[in-house]
Amino acid sequence: MTRETKLPSAEHDIVDMAKWIRVYLGGELVASSRRVKLKRGRPMSYFFPLADVGDDMLVPENEDGSLWTVKAGDAVAQRAAWAEDDPRLADYVAFKWHEMDAWFEEDEEVHVHPRDPYTRIDVLPSSRHVRVEIAGETVADTRRPVLLFETGLQTRYYIPKVDVRRDLLVPSDKQTGCPYKGYASYYSVRVGDTLAEDVVWYYPFPEPEVARIQGLLAFYQGRVDGFYVDE
Repeated sequence: MTRETKLPSAEHDIVDMAKWIRVYLGGELVASSRRVKLKRGRPMSYFFPLADVGDDMLVPENEDGSLWTVKAGDAVAQRAAWAEDDPRLADYVAFKWHEMDAWFEEDEEVHVHPRDPYTRIDVLPSSRHVRVEIAGETVADTRRPVLLFETGLQTRYYIPKVDVRRDLLVPSDKQTGCPYKGYASYYSVRVGDTLAEDVVWYYPFPEPEVARIQGLLAFYQGRVDGFYVDE
């Protein structure tokens, strides 16, 4: 899922990372560093020391040296690297995430955007009673949800498929990604003449840290007619 993270305070908007970070383009290593700084917010960005960027990979695009095109072999990412006018980031450069081919924290590939060290996710089984209504029809009813708690976001309730009216589910082409959970697929729900589009998502292959939600279905609380927890 796309997401926003609430910053604890302004003093934590730039964080020294203890992780080894690497970025690739065109199959070549563009930058590799154990001295990366993370700038939090939107967009969340890794900043690499210029000394840890591959030779001749940055082609200046302006006179003040704050914007570059990245060239790696035959691959070119136009105006995809930049510097910021912040003394804490002097001699550091960032890369546009989706212009690069692959990102790694240590030896694990990271998707969508950098992981925020101030974000925590807990996945807990529960016996709460969760019921979902659309167009007057109960489309999900369970007493065995799995609850996902994520810093800065509302609690999400993942429901076993056997407790959902699967005959009302309509497969969707929509897909979103989250660096903490993986890539989500979607369903719409059709009740009579009512089609609630893309109100259900699930993770076919979630990240190992949230493996408990694999295949379970979550509903957007604010996009259904009724979402009841313990009634």
